[in-house]
Amino acid sequence: MNRLIIAIDGPSGAGKGTVARTIAARLGYQHLDTGAMYRAVAWKARHDGRPLDDDAIVSEIARTAAIAVDGPTVSIDGHDVTSAIRTPDVDQAASIVARLPHVREALVARFREIGAAGGIVMEGRDIGTVVFPDADVKLYLDASVEERARRRATDAARGASQTGEASIAGVATALEARDRSDRTRAVAPLTLAPGAVFIDTTHLGVDEVVSRVMALVEGKLRG
Repeated sequence: MNRLIIAIDGPSGAGKGTVARTIAARLGYQHLDTGAMYRAVAWKARHDGRPLDDDAIVSEIARTAAIAVDGPTVSIDGHDVTSAIRTPDVDQAASIVARLPHVREALVARFREIGAAGGIVMEGRDIGTVVFPDADVKLYLDASVEERARRRATDAARGASQTGEASIAGVATALEARDRSDRTRAVAPLTLAPGAVFIDTTHLGVDEVVSRVMALVEGKLRG
């Protein structure tokens, strides 16, 4: 059977992680969250006291560090950073690191090596535009910033009694800042890839999004 390369791009909170994991599980494919690798590199640079905006130094980490993404577990050079890379501080650090050309070059080379054989669902912000522009299936998921903030705030408050409006407003502000950074960076900005299918997830449940994506995948497998 033809083993596809499925590229899913979009901003934070659009649902691409949940959808990518679900699609990969249904197909028996590997799932790779490329953003986790950028976050791991940013965490390592901070941990080692390196300047986040020094392309030469941080790209060396991106080239040489032992980074493993195994399902939800992420490690770098033996450090389990699964929880550490999901903090606001690391999110901000990753945004800085992701703008560095040689860091992106190093990680894109890794992504291409991982996905070259197919049978993979890869999510990120430039998978369909840069990493695999000839991917078999290219998707771009998005949602209103208000809905994305609500999802992120709800995730952060999981286990708490409620999610406050103030926290949602704060998350929305942070998301808008990250969106501006991702969409205006000089190298591989976040944008809709040519030939990608756009899905607005604002008012859609996960199952409905997955159904739409699976229809596209099954059509490609039949064709």
